[in-house]
Amino acid sequence: MNREDDKIKKKYLEKVKLLKKHNALYYSKDSPTISDSDFDKIKKELIILEQKHKYLKKYGSVAAIVGAPLTNKFKKIDHSKPMLSLSNAFDKNDMHDFLKKIKNYLNLKDLNIQLISEPKIDGISASLTYENGVLTKGLSRGDGKTGEDILQNLMTIEEIPKKIEDKNVPKVLEVRGEVFIGKKDFEKIKKNFANPRNAAGGSLRQKNPKETSKIPLKYFAYGYGLVEPMTFKTQFEFVNKLKEWGFSINSNNQVISNLDEIEKQYTLVNELRPSLDYDIDGLVYKVNDLLLQSRLGNTSNSPRWAIAYKFSSEKAFTKVKEIIVQVGRTGAITPVAKVEPVTVGGVVVSNATLHNEDEIKRKDIRVGDTITIQRAGDVIPQVVSVDKTKRDQKSESFDFPDKCLCGHKTVKEINNSTKKEDAVRRCTRGYDCKYIAREKLKHIVSKEAFNIDGLGKKVIDQFWDLKLLQTPADIFKIDYTKINELEGWGSLSIENLKKAINKAKTISLNRFIYSIGIRHIGQENAKILASFFKSINNFSNLFVKNKRSEILNNLKDLDGIGEIQIKSINTFFSNKKNIIVVDHLIRSLKINDFKTFNKKGKFINKNLMFTGGFKKMSRSEAKTLTENNGGKVLGSISKKLDILVVGDSKPTKKKIEKAKDLKVQILDEKDWYKILNI
Repeated sequence: MNREDDKIKKKYLEKVKLLKKHNALYYSKDSPTISDSDFDKIKKELIILEQKHKYLKKYGSVAAIVGAPLTNKFKKIDHSKPMLSLSNAFDKNDMHDFLKKIKNYLNLKDLNIQLISEPKIDGISASLTYENGVLTKGLSRGDGKTGEDILQNLMTIEEIPKKIEDKNVPKVLEVRGEVFIGKKDFEKIKKNFANPRNAAGGSLRQKNPKETSKIPLKYFAYGYGLVEPMTFKTQFEFVNKLKEWGFSINSNNQVISNLDEIEKQYTLVNELRPSLDYDIDGLVYKVNDLLLQSRLGNTSNSPRWAIAYKFSSEKAFTKVKEIIVQVGRTGAITPVAKVEPVTVGGVVVSNATLHNEDEIKRKDIRVGDTITIQRAGDVIPQVVSVDKTKRDQKSESFDFPDKCLCGHKTVKEINNSTKKEDAVRRCTRGYDCKYIAREKLKHIVSKEAFNIDGLGKKVIDQFWDLKLLQTPADIFKIDYTKINELEGWGSLSIENLKKAINKAKTISLNRFIYSIGIRHIGQENAKILASFFKSINNFSNLFVKNKRSEILNNLKDLDGIGEIQIKSINTFFSNKKNIIVVDHLIRSLKINDFKTFNKKGKFINKNLMFTGGFKKMSRSEAKTLTENNGGKVLGSISKKLDILVVGDSKPTKKKIEKAKDLKVQILDEKDWYKILNI
């Protein structure tokens, strides 16, 4: 960047800072110190600068500032039931797998199960709670567990009924839907916003509802949260009842019953997509039967009974400027193509993942190549193909490094299942590698772990470079006086960060285990481990080599913790630096003991195991029922086992004999159903 560009950048950033200041005064504090015309003048000057000097966009955007009120001005309220995100499907095979998983979980013989399809609106999720027909609560999705109280803003939307005139309306009715702006309406206001979704989100977070009312927001209802009493039997019945009550529902909703119908509906709506007055990025498919929905339940992240079938990604052509490697939190070395900036699906892309060493070799991707890229699931840009006819004859194949950026030699592990060498190279130094350490910090502050608002990936990078953060424990002893000196950090944003960090000092044991980033330990595995250890004191015994061996041997009994997970735990705690880092983090926190959610269940403090297939349900559903009733499912027979449940289909005789020898209680399938009253 030359001297002139530096001057322009400095001028731009000063004006951005000024605009942010007055934006906060107007939207967050309702105490503007300049006139609307002066405010508009600053905004206009910035827009002109952005248009003249395109490189300035990477430092910010007027559209991202104006109309997007600051955080922490709405009351936080827990959702009655979590508003989970959906898992994604990208092709027919993914949908087949989705149906197969449902079939297996419910122990059904037929793949043809009735679903309801609905367009996936690219808007802002919001829930509405009615008590005796009167709208009393309106929440944003938030982090899925806790939302913001935006009732007054939601009440400005004409399509949302304020009262349901029906004597038979449930006493408590939580309606869930999507707030959006139509394409035609957006054209009238687009100068202030990046896209319709940004406009909808910013409008819903206005402190003054009068400002929200000026924006032409709309609402499609699509589902439910808490309903008492629940009298509906199907999703389709419920959604159509919403229409009777005055809600807008999507006219393209459809009930279907097999894979061919799924594809037909998917193709039909995809063809309609350009003519719709709202943005959609796929279709949502839900099991229609509400009883089956209840049986299927949820994973940690998403419902088992619903999936988003995303439309094909948009593609674009560009050139590879450079190939670099990045280091992930598990030590994985990922190659990344730096490309000439190109717009794909409305987003400017300058990086594309190359996945691994084998992928580069297979596609023969080189610096200088003309490539086709797409945003996978409209999220992660990836290289689709290389146009070798446009390749420079002097180009050379990319030589994948055998060392990490930290200088340590990388390894390719042997896959336990295939016994073949893994495609991914890894650095195995853990926190001893500064690149891994930085990525682990990003994981620790993520929504599923400590969930610290204000510490996003860019902020972590910034604080890391300034040596404000180097280890997880540093988060809880951060020097706020140094942050105050940084560009873009004012007293309000620092205060919000303080609150978020202080709140994060108390964490559940399962979230803590997940947060420290042991490879192969996801959220579900972390819950299983937390139920085993119960307390952080017990978990800390993994630090001691002699105790660790005994613990790892006992973990073999746990259903859901296999050889791969046990090996990863051992590898993680065999690294002295990892132990030091985790120990220092523990000393900064209050880590709550793991508690069984259901203290009134049929199997409180009981260890169960299953052998043989069941007629009415799958092993997975039986496990969920056990855990919901306070029990724990083991993966092997030992003295710890209390009950062995024997299914009608092909039980293992050795397990039954061993259980008899250990005097373990044995139940047949019918006895199991009797206990649970099913």
